Parts: sequence; structure tokens; C-alpha cells
Amino acid sequence: MKKSFLCAVVICAIFIACNARKLNKGSYEGSAKTSGYNIDTLPPPYATGSAKNFSDVKGWKNGEMPKAPDGFAVTKFADGLDHPRWIYIAGNGDVFVAQSNTVLKGIKKFGAKISRKIKTQHIGESSNQIILLRDFDKNGVPQKRYIFLDGLNQPFGMLILKNHFYVGNTDALVQYNYHEGDTAIKTPGKQIVSLPAGKFNRHWTRNIITNHAGDKIYIGVGSGTNVAEEGLANEIRRASILEVNIDGTNEKIYASGLRNPVGMAWAPGTNTLWTAVNERDELGDELVPDYFTSVKEGGFYGWPFSYYGQHEDPRMSKVQNPDLVSRAIVPDIPIGSHTASLGLVFYEKKSFPAHYQGGAFITQHGSWNRSVISGYKVIFVPFKDGKPSGMPEDFLTGFVENLANSEVHGRPVGIAVTDDGSLLVSDDTSNTIWKVTARK
Repeated sequence: MKKSFLCAVVICAIFIACNARKLNKGSYEGSAKTSGYNIDTLPPPYATGSAKNFSDVKGWKNGEMPKAPDGFAVTKFADGLDHPRWIYIAGNGDVFVAQSNTVLKGIKKFGAKISRKIKTQHIGESSNQIILLRDFDKNGVPQKRYIFLDGLNQPFGMLILKNHFYVGNTDALVQYNYHEGDTAIKTPGKQIVSLPAGKFNRHWTRNIITNHAGDKIYIGVGSGTNVAEEGLANEIRRASILEVNIDGTNEKIYASGLRNPVGMAWAPGTNTLWTAVNERDELGDELVPDYFTSVKEGGFYGWPFSYYGQHEDPRMSKVQNPDLVSRAIVPDIPIGSHTASLGLVFYEKKSFPAHYQGGAFITQHGSWNRSVISGYKVIFVPFKDGKPSGMPEDFLTGFVENLANSEVHGRPVGIAVTDDGSLLVSDDTSNTIWKVTARK
């Protein structure tokens, strides 16, 4: 009992100390910037200290909501959910929501709670459900919700192909029998791909998408650690996008060196895969920028040996791989350090103004490793003819309540486009899904 109490006191002291942040010079500029990053003039590692600054989530009071540009309206699509992490919309308009979360137990959970981490990230228990929201009268608001699947293992990505519903659990790709209109799946699923999880599973989300032909599934598997600190053996089949047949066979690594490739989508009118990548921590406020990039089949993007091409990570000096570093591809678009850029969807409808058609929306879940918080918004990258045609710009903001005090209303993460061309954005700390529509 005495030992446990002393351990708890030590943990408490450590986490309280971590919350006493030191502001680093220039941090406010990095918090406000959405574009204009120059990867040729990245600061050196440790140019600033590595901060632990978990935001203070206040929620949304009556009438408060995110802010969209002029010409758009924001409304509440659904609330009262349980950590709505990801959104998938079926061909018949059904909206599926994966309710899942990071899980901590024992001393780790106690320490996270003291540090504000639980309130910031809702770390603790995971609902492990997929909820179905159905809009019967097509008025743009769901009238009914169902527990579609339960008893999962940190579910995230969802996909419907033919008569199957696929779920990306943290440890497996699972296939279920499905018929359009089903409100629940009662029969057991079939594990068709085993995925790395285990003790060191820092990035537990497993997003899944298919190709245009519908004969392949792509699985985003993040690194198990920040920068392979538990050894490279722990990172096998991680920090990669895997490709498999729809029955789980013929697995190959489509691209690697991607620390945490969560959002994935094909640029409209092309066969080019794009991904939003959550980069590494603990090198300072302005390292390393998250990025949005096209993905070359067989390409290597640096992690853990280097970042943004040939910038070597000093923490890998004893196990450096010069051959891989020399081949590391420079990502296309940097989108801010520690912004936790996760969700990605291309806008292929016509309801939004022409400027947005064909472009990419990216959710930034928000930082913890900056002395002044960054992210906490949805950004937009314009595209033309399947390629970026402009700089990233803010789209859905207002999640930050007080920048100086690290106070936020919520954290955007899941994103999808409905049949009528509206944008759905899940806020997993306020248990809400917001809907953005163009005003007529």
C-alpha cells in the first residue's frame, strides 16, 4: 500500500511539472499559420524545448459551434455519442460512426488524468461500437440511431464492398456479411488480416479504403512508438499503408516510412492516392510538420530515420540507415507541426462553391507537444485537374476558445461528405457531429 501511494505521488508530481509549460519564442506564429511553411529552412532539432501542453477541453455551451466561411451554415447533426472517432457514409446514405478511443489502465490512466490528458483526449475506456445514424425522411437530420456492431477492438475504418462490411480494428481487418439497409450485424465476423498491435501501440487507428475497381483494400497502420524507441522489431508492418485483396490475401506494403497515415483518399479523376500524416514528436515546437502528400507505390517517406527527405533524426544515429534516407521522398505539402492532421476527404459534390469542388478537407485534431497549441480546425487544400492548385487555408475554425490558456471547445477528427453535398465533422471530445452546408 505504501509503495503504491509513493508511486502515485511521484506520478502526480511528474505530470504537474509537465503541465507547467514554458512558452518558446515564435510559438504563437506557428499556432496561427495554416500555410507558408518552407521545408528548406526547417529549424534544427531541439531549437526549442519539447513541450507537454495538453489542451483544456471546455466543451460547447448553448448556442456555441464551430465557424465556417461566409456562405456556409453550421448545425448540429448528432450529439450524445461516445467518442465518435470516425465517419463512413454508405451508398444509401446511412451514416456509420466508429466509437473508439485510446485505452489506458492503472498508473498510466491516473497520471494522464492528473495531466489533463484524459479530458483533452478522452483517454480511458473505449466504447468499441459502430453506431448507425439513419435519416428516414431525408431532411438532413437522422431520426434514428442503432448499435450496428458491438464488442469490437478499438474500431476505426469502415468499408462496404459488395455484400460485406469491413472494420479496421486495431489488431485486425474483419469482414462481416452485410445487406444494404441492415440496422445491426448479429453474425460473427471473419478476421482476414492480422494487424500489429500489442504492448507498444501508440497509433492504434486502422483506417481502410478501397480503390476505384473495388478489388483492393488499403490499410493505414501507424507506428507503434514515436520514433522506434522500443526497437525496429516493434515496427514491422507499421508506419505503412498496406494493400490486400478484398479477401485479405496477397498483402504487400504499398508505401512505408509514413509515421501515422490516417486519412487516405484518391484525388478525383486520378489513380493517385493521397494521405494526411501525423509526424513525430519531441524535437521542438516547429518539428516535425505534419503533411498532406501524394503516395507513390513502393515509396519510402523517411520515418523513423529522417523527415522531409534527408533531414536525419538525431535519435536514430546509432541505427541509421543511409540507403533508406537517400531514397526518402519529400512530402508534398507541410501543414503545421504537431497539428495531428488525421481526417481527409476530397469534395466531389456540387453543393459547395466551385472553389471547393475537387479539393481536399483535412481535420487537425490538435497538438499536445507545442508550448502554444496548434491545429484544432479543419483546413482546405484547393485542387485542379487532380493536383493541388493553391495553398492550404482555414475552413472550419472556432474550436479554440483561448489560445493563451490552451482552452478549446473540442477536437475535430472524422470527416465525410453526405449525398446532398454537406460536410460532416466529428468532434470526439464533445461527442458531437457537426454538419456544414452551403447557404442557398
